[in-house]
Amino acid sequence: MDTLFPPVPVYPPGFTYVPDFLTEEEEQQLIREISGIELHAFNFHGYEAKRRVASFGYDYRFDQRSLVKGREIPGAFQNLVGKVASKTGISKEEFVELLVTEYPEGSVINWHRDAFPFDVIAGVSLLSDCTFRLRPHDKTKRVRGSIISLPVKRRSLYLIAGKARTEWQHSISPVQSVRYSLTLRTLRNPPGRS
Repeated sequence: MDTLFPPVPVYPPGFTYVPDFLTEEEEQQLIREISGIELHAFNFHGYEAKRRVASFGYDYRFDQRSLVKGREIPGAFQNLVGKVASKTGISKEEFVELLVTEYPEGSVINWHRDAFPFDVIAGVSLLSDCTFRLRPHDKTKRVRGSIISLPVKRRSLYLIAGKARTEWQHSISPVQSVRYSLTLRTLRNPPGRS
């Protein structure tokens, strides 16, 4: 039976998607800021991925398996951090990492969960869309149809928290054109918390 409205996607608990989070002007300003940042190849356990990155705040070093404090998050991105904080109800100070990523045409992110020291993940897409996929981390829970695919549009925001963070993996299908993402993360155990 046909319906007037398309079905609403069912996301894992803790996953939120907000289309049109940024205005076109905000997107263009962020792209200008990114153009002034020196990006470098992303290395994962000796493998050079087909994307370039720059990390600010806390950073997880895969080669050392440790969390290190790096350069401060640039002031030009503080409005974005504040806007994400306002939308998510997470304080601006809790977002301790900003990862800037450039995905050239055809690049992917394979199935993974973000590094353990991080907790909540907020991602903002710029310049082009992508297909975001989610699947259960536990292999025994992966059945036919357990992969959730959704279009993540430019200027949108997604949030991965709770069970979506701990019990699900995510990946990105090959992008059709250059895409930038700005990923903000909180820490599972922030310094000073007992």
